Amino acid sequence: MIRSALLATASALFLSACAASMAEPQAAPAPEPQAAAAAAPAQPAIQGAQLHALFKASDESNLRRNPLSALFRGDLRYADQLGDGISEAYYAAERAAGENELRQLAAIDRASLSATDQLAHDVFKWQTEMQLRGLTPEMLALTAVRPLDHFFGIHTYYPDIASGQGVAPFKTLADYENNLKRHHQYAAAVDKIIGRFREGMASGVVQPKLVVRNIVDQLDLQLKQGVEGSTFQGPVQKFPEGIPAADQTRLRAAHAAVIRGEIRPAYVRLRDFLKNEYLPAAREGVGLVHMKGGPQLYTYLIEQNTTLKLNAGEVHALGLSEVARIRSEMEAIRSRVGFKGTLAQFFQHIRTDPKFKPKSKEWLRDEYFAIGRRVDARIGELFSTLPKTRLEIRPVPEYREKTDAGGSYQGGTPDGSRPGVFYFNSYDLPSRTTPGMETLYLHEGAPGHHFQISLAQENEALPNFMRFGGTTAFAEGWGLYAETLWDELGLETDPYQRYGGLDDEMLRAMRLVVDTGIHAKGWTRDQAIKYMLDNSAMGKTDATAEVERYIAIPGQALAYKVGQLKILELRARAEKALGARFDIRAFHERVLGTGALPLGVLEQKIDNWIASQA
Repeated sequence: MIRSALLATASALFLSACAASMAEPQAAPAPEPQAAAAAAPAQPAIQGAQLHALFKASDESNLRRNPLSALFRGDLRYADQLGDGISEAYYAAERAAGENELRQLAAIDRASLSATDQLAHDVFKWQTEMQLRGLTPEMLALTAVRPLDHFFGIHTYYPDIASGQGVAPFKTLADYENNLKRHHQYAAAVDKIIGRFREGMASGVVQPKLVVRNIVDQLDLQLKQGVEGSTFQGPVQKFPEGIPAADQTRLRAAHAAVIRGEIRPAYVRLRDFLKNEYLPAAREGVGLVHMKGGPQLYTYLIEQNTTLKLNAGEVHALGLSEVARIRSEMEAIRSRVGFKGTLAQFFQHIRTDPKFKPKSKEWLRDEYFAIGRRVDARIGELFSTLPKTRLEIRPVPEYREKTDAGGSYQGGTPDGSRPGVFYFNSYDLPSRTTPGMETLYLHEGAPGHHFQISLAQENEALPNFMRFGGTTAFAEGWGLYAETLWDELGLETDPYQRYGGLDDEMLRAMRLVVDTGIHAKGWTRDQAIKYMLDNSAMGKTDATAEVERYIAIPGQALAYKVGQLKILELRARAEKALGARFDIRAFHERVLGTGALPLGVLEQKIDNWIASQA
């Protein structure tokens, strides 16, 4: 999972762009015959210049409207601003920008563009149209009035941004002053959030009680930190060289004052409102099927997250099929290690046997370091281009570890000033197991999210909406595809680690069943948890966090398996068509060379590449 505030503001990603050309590290795919014959040689350059000008204008406008997107990139021009992201004026501006950009795009003759610019055109068009569908008044009536959940609410990621360990830099006096300005805006934003929740109460569109209770718990945890122990005090615990002593004293006092006088009171107001007023009005049913307008919203979320026109029934059936296949492979591992009981008993054995328990947070960290070294020794066999951005390994911060995933990734900056981070969760260690650690690293670290995100960001030849944006189905599909490279990278030689790989793949297959079960078929939380425990060796803590994640962010978990299956399908197609000429490093270069594409656009790109190789 990609842990980034940019995912919480996905609308900003869809419209961000820039003026750079679309050249890839490898040669561009051959133009389609009709495109090549459609215009004089000078015409593609003229049309391409218009396209890139649109991208540049779109990107600059987007960064002004969504300043946190700029901060995540390392662009500090708007670092003193938090952004709106919640008002009617904000949504109207997003709609107007998207509609205007589609009009400009329609005026550009796609057939006259180069093949690579046609790819950029198609991605931009798909993303902007999908974005606009989510910005209709009918859709906002179902989403804007539920401004927080316990997974991607601003209260979960803003403290990390401002912690001194997150994306906001703290190198200069201006960095500290910008942080204080954002804090004032953050405290004010909390009251706007309460206002949005009240609108939902009036319209009957509300969060599940489970989500509300989790948010209240998160706010309580942050309030229990006090002022001096607050995550927000992190930057003033240690100053960089160059900050005068007098300024250090002033900044410590100013940060304590805004925490004590603005942020903490705002948290108390939000917590008390949610606990005393909103919770009684919240819904009992956890799925969107129980929410007014929920089925309509879920249909949109399936397409948004998978980039394919699938319905809940199709996704559910695909999940059941994958669960059955993976169970058969698990049975083979059970037999291989000589376990005499049933598969369910094998699951319980792995959950409970002390030899499968991590020894400590430090032990987990050191084991992940060791896995990383083993991957680094072989990675060049599969990839011709490696990220320049460093990869760090850290535990999930304590304030969010209870409800966080078992592992996650936060991207670095293109200039290398901030590394990418693989977070491992050390909460409730007795409930966690060690099989699957290698798989988790492949997905979240290398060659999973770290490669996909870093290589896109570092490629300055790409438009920014392809460098910094993209689709969940590609990004998470690539992470899951990276798990399948275990054999070629010399991992999972221990049958229990191979079982762990199957268990992680089972998780993504179960997500198809459980997410659709909850949001389309009316499954309960406990029913979903039981299904996951019955079909994997997950601990109950992990299974509970997973299910509550699907409840909070419907549809996102569908992207993994759908994306992985498409990439595997395209690799098999290329291997069959090219035979001995198939080059795995070239295939990976083509897949990763243009950012996180919608799956239909990726398929067209790979088909063109196969044809060019033939």
